[in-house]
Amino acid sequence: MTQGIYRVISNRPIAPSVYKAELAGDTSGLTAPGQFINIKIEGLYLRRPISIYDYDEGKITVIYKTVGAGTEKLAKAAPGDKFDILAGLGNGFDISKPTQKPLLIGGGVGIPPLYKLCRELLQKGKRVSVVLGFNKKEEIFCEKEFSSLGAAVTVATVDGSYGIKGFVTDAMRNIDYDFFYTCGPLAMYKAIENTAVTSGQFSFEERMGCGFGACMGCSCKTKYGSKRICKDGPVLDREEIIW
Repeated sequence: MTQGIYRVISNRPIAPSVYKAELAGDTSGLTAPGQFINIKIEGLYLRRPISIYDYDEGKITVIYKTVGAGTEKLAKAAPGDKFDILAGLGNGFDISKPTQKPLLIGGGVGIPPLYKLCRELLQKGKRVSVVLGFNKKEEIFCEKEFSSLGAAVTVATVDGSYGIKGFVTDAMRNIDYDFFYTCGPLAMYKAIENTAVTSGQFSFEERMGCGFGACMGCSCKTKYGSKRICKDGPVLDREEIIW
């Protein structure tokens, strides 16, 4: 984990209530796709955790949804604005898993952390399939970006206005995979748990006080004891999760 001052390079809407921001700063603390940052926002006591879409040397890209006071303030940030950020939090996805045909499943604002994961899996020579789930066509984002990487992308919309009509689990049944990685809402996770035919990893969201394991505010029970979502997670293996 590193702490530093990051400068906003760009910050723009890419879908209704969804923004993409590029931040210049130290990325040395980032070690795995699926990690997150914790942003200090002026006037608010607790930092706001935001998942990482992509990063390279000197720049972090995040995609976030405005859901409260913190993210609404963040959405107003302009190029040149600066934020105090903790970077490289959480354990991230394990790309060393013995998989040749990984399936990435993202729902809504849970999609962003799968992008870096997708790129790294493709670089390792994996045949990657991606399922993106939305409520309707107007909410879709990142489909072209995943396709541009070389992944086989399927989009599911609840109302059928684009792609497959239904949920991500409806799309999963038509895909050949030997491991899955997923990030999204809890209801989607429970449906995936009832549908998936292989092992996999889930990335969980939780309210966090500190973001680095000190306050124990985001603890959850697993089959192997209590774990902190911010430090021991957010990624957990399917086999350890208590539903």
